[in-house]
Amino acid sequence: MGSDDSNLKRIEIAERLKRARELSGLSQAQVASKLDVQRPAISEIEAGRRKVSAEELVQFSKLYKVDSSWLLGEDEDSELAKGKLKFAARELSKMSEEDKNKLFEILNILPK
Repeated sequence: MGSDDSNLKRIEIAERLKRARELSGLSQAQVASKLDVQRPAISEIEAGRRKVSAEELVQFSKLYKVDSSWLLGEDEDSELAKGKLKFAARELSKMSEEDKNKLFEILNILPK
């Protein structure tokens, strides 16, 4: 793989790591603490300026509860859908019953 290909792949992985972190509802500082690294390292990884080792990729995968193949760009559709569903379920669980009922009313109004 050429240098340009390597850079594109690193940026793709960086974007997926950032998206997975955001869908997990974690801040860069929280991730850094859980992985025992400095917060700037997470920022550098998510910006594509720092490579991610295989061991780190496994740690991210476990922390974000996503398949490492999705982080690598190999299984986009199914893992992204699962990530969105997990995010929705996590946010829904934080809502009061009254707010859940309002949300369901809104969803019923939307076109199918």
